[in-house]
Amino acid sequence: MPTKPLAELESMVGESKQTVENFRIEAGKVEEFARAITDTNSVFRDESVARERGFDAIPAPLTFPRVKRFPRYQVGADAEVDEREEGHYGFDLGFRPEYVLHGEQAYEYERPLLVGDVLTGETTLAEVYQRDGGRAGTMTFAVLETAYRDQSGELVLTDRATAIETEGAVDDGGGDDASAGDAATTHESEPEPQPVDRPQSAAVLESGQSGPTVVAPDLERRDFVKYAGASGDFNPIHYDEPYATAAGNESVFGQGMFTAGVASRVVTDWFGRETISSFGVRFQSRVFPGETIVATGEVESVSQDETVDVTLEAATPDGKTLLTGTATADLSRSNDR
Repeated sequence: MPTKPLAELESMVGESKQTVENFRIEAGKVEEFARAITDTNSVFRDESVARERGFDAIPAPLTFPRVKRFPRYQVGADAEVDEREEGHYGFDLGFRPEYVLHGEQAYEYERPLLVGDVLTGETTLAEVYQRDGGRAGTMTFAVLETAYRDQSGELVLTDRATAIETEGAVDDGGGDDASAGDAATTHESEPEPQPVDRPQSAAVLESGQSGPTVVAPDLERRDFVKYAGASGDFNPIHYDEPYATAAGNESVFGQGMFTAGVASRVVTDWFGRETISSFGVRFQSRVFPGETIVATGEVESVSQDETVDVTLEAATPDGKTLLTGTATADLSRSNDR
């Protein structure tokens, strides 16, 4: 349970505060972040390629806003900031960091983030509630929304994050809100990446059509460390074995947003970064060292206005669902048209 009573947390709902300042989108950090989520697309590291594809500068990957976690971008943060906290977004929720899960994450994009942007963020505590989580005990949920504006004051991004504090370590066997989910497809052998041609219009798409398969194979602890360094998520539960096991986990495990970053590649590879107007995931299970992430997508619906809604899944080859998600692509925004 949080160190603050639920009534006190509920009294904070609706409060807003500036939480991010001088968040500079830098070319070196964009390249580092892309590599950390296993994305080799040259548009995220080569300005000439980015301009050939219609961008004014190098764009950032879909989940790059996580980089705002670094203390230098957080209002009021200093060298003593507790980097273990997940999802507090500047609010003192009384959550114990070793028992905090990232439940859901969603983004709505007005446009891609570009190298050279300087962002500020204002966060609102939108909702707080509790549920019985079975083996996870009482689960306390906090939903925080952050609006990011660029140096011109224009809204470029809205971020909606759900943080969950449990009463103890979560068993990925299922049975609680944070980890339960339908079984993923079991693969007979280690899958291979499968690219698909980028559609030039929505007319060539139909409901049920599959997108590319993205594979991040044989993950190691250092992959989680690389993502920590790229994103600013330094919760030791992802790289410190004694800390992770003392909290009741079998070992360290990957950041949920690392898995989300891998899954985001499905839609950016499929439709192009500039077309994506929304991307969201719900975390189901954790990925551990030695496992492989297989991310896939499928067309859910196609609209006459060139809008395509997609469902996403990231899983391990043996059928454990890591996350499910959705994305929307507006093909009228395509730089290739």
